[in-house]
Amino acid sequence: MVTMDQSAELLALAVSVARSASDLAARMRADGVAAVATKSTATDVVTAADRAVEQFVRDALREARPDDAVLGEEYGGGRDGARVRWILDPIDGTVNYLYGLPQYAVSLAAEVDGVVEAGVVRNAATGREWTATRGGGAFAGDARLAVSGETDLGQALVGTGFGYAAPRRLHQAQVLAGLIGHIRDIRRFGAASIDLCLVAEGTLDAYYEQGLNPWDHAAGGLIAAEAGALVTGLDGAPPGPDMLVAAPPALHGQLHDRLSALGAAEGP
Repeated sequence: MVTMDQSAELLALAVSVARSASDLAARMRADGVAAVATKSTATDVVTAADRAVEQFVRDALREARPDDAVLGEEYGGGRDGARVRWILDPIDGTVNYLYGLPQYAVSLAAEVDGVVEAGVVRNAATGREWTATRGGGAFAGDARLAVSGETDLGQALVGTGFGYAAPRRLHQAQVLAGLIGHIRDIRRFGAASIDLCLVAEGTLDAYYEQGLNPWDHAAGGLIAAEAGALVTGLDGAPPGPDMLVAAPPALHGQLHDRLSALGAAEGP
C-alpha cells in the first residue's frame, strides 16, 4: 500500500530529475544533434542525447534512492528485487528531436510493486509539464486536468502513431484507412507520452497506438487515467505492445470496438 505522501514524494523527485534532464536535452539539441545511430530499423534512430539524458537520470535516481531499480529505453534494466522501479524514456520523440520539431519529452514514472504511482512528462522543447499521482489527479502546472467531454466518435479528434518497421506501418495505415471515415480527423505528433497528456487535458479527444513499450506510456498513461480516461488494450487486454487505447468513457467503447473490428492489434 502506497500512501499519498509517499506518492507525492516520488513525484517530487521525478519532477526535479525530469526538469534537469529536459534542460540537458534542450541544451544538446541547441548544440546540434550528434552521433545519430539506429536500433530496430534504419528509421528507428537514437542520438547521443538519448543516451546522455538517460545516464543523467539514472545517476540522479541512484544518488537519491540507491535501492531502486530503473527501466530505461536505451539501457534497459530489470527489477532486481527492488520494490520501486523507475520507468524512463529519456527523449520520447527522438525523430522530432532530430528534425527540430518541438514535440519531444522526458517521461519518468515511479512504479511500486508493479503499479505506476507517480509520473511526469515534460516537453523538453517548450517546458510544458504534466504530472499525476495515483488517486491524486492529473495536473499541468497548478491546473487540474480533465478529459474531453465529446461523446460522439464521429466528432472526435484522435491521435495515433506508427511503428518503425515498414510492414507494421502498412498494417497501421490499413487500420487508419478503416477508421478515419468514422472520426472527425486524425493527428500524429510523434511522441506517445505527449499524446497521452493531450488526451488528459482534452486537446485530443482520444488516442490509440500499437507497439508501445512501458517507457512510452507509463507516465502518460497514469496522467490520462487520472484525468478521467480509460486506458486499456483491446478485448480485455491491458495496455501494452499489442494496443493502447486512451479515451473518455463515453468514447472509449466506440473507439475500442471500431479498432477491434479492424484488427488493430493484429499484424506484424
